[in-house]
Amino acid sequence: MKVAIQGELGSFSHEAAERMLPRCSVVPCARSAEVFDRVRRGSVAAAVIPIENSLAGTVAEHADLLVTHEVFIQAEFLLHIVHNVIAAPGVKLSALRKALSHPVALDQCRDFFRHHPHIEPVPFYDTAGSVKHVVAHRLPDAAGIAGRHAAREYSGKILQASIEDDKCNFTRFFLIRKSTGIAGPAAPQRKGSADSAPGYQRLIPRGANKTSIAFKVKNLPGALFKSLSVFALRDISLSKIESRPMRGRPWEYVFYVDFLRGDDEPARNALRHLGEVAEFVKVLGIYRAA
Repeated sequence: MKVAIQGELGSFSHEAAERMLPRCSVVPCARSAEVFDRVRRGSVAAAVIPIENSLAGTVAEHADLLVTHEVFIQAEFLLHIVHNVIAAPGVKLSALRKALSHPVALDQCRDFFRHHPHIEPVPFYDTAGSVKHVVAHRLPDAAGIAGRHAAREYSGKILQASIEDDKCNFTRFFLIRKSTGIAGPAAPQRKGSADSAPGYQRLIPRGANKTSIAFKVKNLPGALFKSLSVFALRDISLSKIESRPMRGRPWEYVFYVDFLRGDDEPARNALRHLGEVAEFVKVLGIYRAA
């Protein structure tokens, strides 16, 4: 099975993909939009994307792409994030003058830079890509900050392990597949619910007990209260709610909600009810909670 990821081989997304689908063939992509395009075209069977970090929060671009593309979340996975200083063989920690990595990774390793003031943090496009770069060019005074997967992939040497500030650092990943027939914001005036999305039932895994949706409410008094009440009335627990700006509609917002039910009658009734009060509803996925 071909599975697309954003980033280089050896990245945390690569590790998550192999943990979720042990015998998959990983297809690295430079941009997130390319990942979703590959799923849409069918050149890959699925994709694994990071959606949220326990410290940095939601990956905004991926949240937006889930709403605008016809994909369906089939599974989630929580990966423990451990950052390591990785350099070309023969390079010593004392020789380092800069450390390259993704800006989010650098931000999660502030204590390391505070204790090593002679090492400059340098933003790079990808964690694993930083290791690939310093090893390929055999830079004598630079290292990348990434996971152990990257050290193995590019034959780098770990100079210092587990440098992240918070050891309770996790990233939540989604496994997504192509889907059709899901109501979404392409026609924002049209209301949608689970019943208007016949294309996704075949993608729901056995034992699914968690649902992710996106919806938009009209800017009227009590609109959000009415939307959330459809879950409270049925004793459905929300594990997350977040709003994001809606592209092309300034000062309008999409709400993202995760709730702890699968494809059962209370959940379907809640979504039908939500479709009556919301401007649109999109079911992003129904899957087993990690």
